[in-house]
Amino acid sequence: MKKDIYIKLDELNIKYKTLKHKEVFTAEEFYDVTKDMPGYHCKNLFLKNSNKSTNYLLVAKHDKAVNLKDIKAQIGSTRLSFDSPDKLYELLKVTPGSVNPFSVINDINSKVELLIDSELLDGKNLNFHPAINTETFNISGDDFNKFLEHISNNVIKVNI
Repeated sequence: MKKDIYIKLDELNIKYKTLKHKEVFTAEEFYDVTKDMPGYHCKNLFLKNSNKSTNYLLVAKHDKAVNLKDIKAQIGSTRLSFDSPDKLYELLKVTPGSVNPFSVINDINSKVELLIDSELLDGKNLNFHPAINTETFNISGDDFNKFLEHISNNVIKVNI
């Protein structure tokens, strides 16, 4: 899957820098190994609504506390909760700790909606895993927006 993400970035002429590091599983561990990379360090939460009709991938700054009730109200959803690793793999072909917004290239039916913290869209660089938690890549905010314009998944800006 990592290879697919890099291929898609290259197809879209998106520039990136890559850092290889030890395996990490949490946003805190991620920040510890990437804190010297410029820009925002991002965390990604795979969610579902209460009737399981919609899945969401929430992308936020690594250090922000996410209030799911507030997000629910902003997007007009039923109660939000975390979905299973099996569902994550079924839809995005990644495992927990490796999910990132670029994983939606594996969502061939565009079922997963992306919820993006509006602060991440201010043009600063962003840091993500490329579907493997032993690497991080850094891209510009403009290139991230270029990727978001390319995908078929619904993208919703939220305030966290």
